[in-house]
Amino acid sequence: MDTQQVPFKVTAVRFVRAVKVFMTSEVGGKAALMFAGLVALFLALSGLNVANSYVGRNFMTAIANRQTPEFMRQAIFYIGVFAAFTIVAVVSRFIEERLALLWREFLTRRAVSLYLADRAYYHLDVSGQLTHPDQRIAEDMRVFTVTTLSFILMILNSSLTIIAFSGVLWSISPLLFAVAVVYAACGSYLTIALGRPLIKLNYDQLDKEASFRSGLIQVRENAEAIMLAHCEEQQGFRLLRRLDDAVANFRKVTAINRNVGFFTTGYNWLIQIIPALIIAPAYIRGNIDFGVITQSGAAFAMLVGAFSLVITQFQSISTFAAVVARLSSLMEAIERSGTPADASIELVEGKERLAYENLTLLHATNGVPIVKDVSISISLGTRVLITGPAQDAQAALFRATAGISFKGSGRIIRPAADDILFLPQRPYLPTGTLRQILVRNERAGEIPDDRIVQILRELNLEHVLEQVGGLNTEQNWEILLSPQEQQLLVFINILIAAPQFAFLDRLDATLDLERLHTIMQMLSESSITYINNAETAALRDYHDAVLECGEDGGWVWTVNRA
Repeated sequence: MDTQQVPFKVTAVRFVRAVKVFMTSEVGGKAALMFAGLVALFLALSGLNVANSYVGRNFMTAIANRQTPEFMRQAIFYIGVFAAFTIVAVVSRFIEERLALLWREFLTRRAVSLYLADRAYYHLDVSGQLTHPDQRIAEDMRVFTVTTLSFILMILNSSLTIIAFSGVLWSISPLLFAVAVVYAACGSYLTIALGRPLIKLNYDQLDKEASFRSGLIQVRENAEAIMLAHCEEQQGFRLLRRLDDAVANFRKVTAINRNVGFFTTGYNWLIQIIPALIIAPAYIRGNIDFGVITQSGAAFAMLVGAFSLVITQFQSISTFAAVVARLSSLMEAIERSGTPADASIELVEGKERLAYENLTLLHATNGVPIVKDVSISISLGTRVLITGPAQDAQAALFRATAGISFKGSGRIIRPAADDILFLPQRPYLPTGTLRQILVRNERAGEIPDDRIVQILRELNLEHVLEQVGGLNTEQNWEILLSPQEQQLLVFINILIAAPQFAFLDRLDATLDLERLHTIMQMLSESSITYINNAETAALRDYHDAVLECGEDGGWVWTVNRA
């Protein structure tokens, strides 16, 4: 999704909403207290800056007039102001970082919840409407919170500086005050005009960097498969192409930065000489003390710096604008991902049965029917074997029943999510302890260790328990275990969860017949109704009904006679 696809108004509304949600949350009171503390500290900093300008003026005047007692007195004042300034600045920075961390934690937790809710992560992946949502949640969210808070505080500090030093500079020279305002206004306009392309370029750079990083992660996660396939050259070409894209885009960024840099560097250098050009003649005529020159220079620099926030922070602002646009795209995509626009198969929640009503599933690319007009009902206790020459049809029924989007028509009636669980041919085991992957969190305290060990023993998996050193040792299971062992552990998870229905997908491709018999017997003993995708004819006797899927989308439903 391009930055241009997210209107500025939408982005601004989402930005305001993000701030409002945070401030009205359960941590909003703590955040408000911390922000109030920051405001007080910034007021103190502004007052110390003004005091420092007068102490500095008197200090330099004492030097120019060779007044040793006054010089010593002003030096003590100088040291006191610097000490107070240091303490206030460090404490304010500490509170700012803690507030940014609090905000990031809150928004990231909320984004993760939305990303995982209603299978948004899956819909975003298959739709391809958003690139690298993981990077947006992890990295962009961090940049957003830190930079937003930093900008808010910079604006606050600049406002206080303008209020404090406008009077100081006006009292020295109204002309110098007017020059400061005009100089800052012209500089801001020219910086924006020169650097406007950076917003789009920075947006693209974040995406291209994330693409290169994800490619490296894929190589690491599939290292063994890449080695066996001898496709290092292909992987290298793909990675280097992504690197070339990132480098080419960054060259454009550096070219714009160069042009902006020429202007901003000259702009900042002139700030140092303009006050002297205007004030020095008055000192030469004897109308003012020497210290007024240094005070005017400091006041002019502070005031122009406050007015020139766009100039001094343009690099950060352009990156921040890209981050806000990317996060706005993320939230927009998550909100639109609930139901795919082309979904035409109705998924209905029912009780104690799994049914297909006039269900037709079409191939995603050519639209050819995989299964046509299936109408069957599977009640509790009816063990069903789905078989036949059309393996695509078996896989399609499994995926559609699980809620994966499919083109087609008809209706699927299935139990609630907790009452029907799925065991795919290639299961997923997240990194964690053995207990965590075998027992759902809400039942973690209900299942004793003896029960888990007993099931492992029945499936000849005691060696896994010995291999990992117990139930509570965290492991990367996809690396440690074979595909067969991973399937069996997911099966144990289903057995302990005890849903009404279990849908098994082609376990006969990895498990032997004896293990399959054991699995089906254990499911029956636990009163779990199972639907089994399989090719093994010997399994027919372990099922009450058989659905045979033909190559042309046809099907035959047969009830086994007892």
